[in-house]
Amino acid sequence: MIGVLIYPDFQLLDAAGPISVFEIAGRFAGKAPAIRMYATDAGPVRSSSGVETLAYGLRSAKSVTTLIVAGGEGVTAAAGCRTTLAFVRRLASRGVRIASVCSGAYVLAEAGLLQGRRATTHWCRTQDFIARYPGVKLEPDKIFTCDGGVWTSAGITAGIDLALALVAEDHGDAIAQMTARQLVLYHRRSGRQTQFSPLLDLKDPKGRFEALLSWAREHLDEALTVEVLAERVGMSSRHFARTFIAETGMTPSKAIEKLRIEVARSWIESSSEMIERVAQITGFGDPERMRRAFIRVFGQAPQALRRAARAAKAPLPTR
Repeated sequence: MIGVLIYPDFQLLDAAGPISVFEIAGRFAGKAPAIRMYATDAGPVRSSSGVETLAYGLRSAKSVTTLIVAGGEGVTAAAGCRTTLAFVRRLASRGVRIASVCSGAYVLAEAGLLQGRRATTHWCRTQDFIARYPGVKLEPDKIFTCDGGVWTSAGITAGIDLALALVAEDHGDAIAQMTARQLVLYHRRSGRQTQFSPLLDLKDPKGRFEALLSWAREHLDEALTVEVLAERVGMSSRHFARTFIAETGMTPSKAIEKLRIEVARSWIESSSEMIERVAQITGFGDPERMRRAFIRVFGQAPQALRRAARAAKAPLPTR
């Protein structure tokens, strides 16, 4: 039984994202999981968007084996609710797998489940979280973490990545990858991947060149020269280069390299593809060229990042 703990003004996607992952994974695994939402008061619970969802009362959560705590605007009240905290502690003491999405980490921290453990939460809450819970080893740039069987994830959509990791733990990587494809995710992200896309460095990543960059990301194995990109948007090469720099603060070649590095890192950390193949897929061509780019950006070679990612996936000792 998978339980999702919600409260007034919870973030709807924090709950719906993981629920969709478990639903689809259940189809592929041939064993549909029972999924329920729980709240301190049974009945309709209003999300921060105004959409209401029905929840069961906490006393009916006797069969829960995995509990996911949603985040949201109402998390401060939830983290200060004695009934909620007692519920989370009680399930943890029973050996229930506990996880949080986004600011749901505040509830786990208040319940004492994160003391001395690695955790993450939404990047915008980093400073506040560190100040409130100095005993938690916050890793603010991670998509999700697991320490001692307690899972936490970064903001909102990262809950989908966390749920996919839980599916991989329960059913294996093949089912998790099939689920990710069914969800039409570009690539399944590992927990060590940064919360931020390098393209957020652009001054205006959502400007007129957004569609061009999305297209480029899907064609990284091609020669994405200034001429090719300019033709794609119907501009002369010179005018395109000047306009792109003016609107994004970055040259076209630098933007393409950032895309290649971002996608290559995802492949390196989340797949078993050979380094040479990853270099081809992402347009680096030469593995040595990719290695130099990784060292310049990450301070590590691709092989080192892969070893670190695999080490992070290794089972951690329970406390």
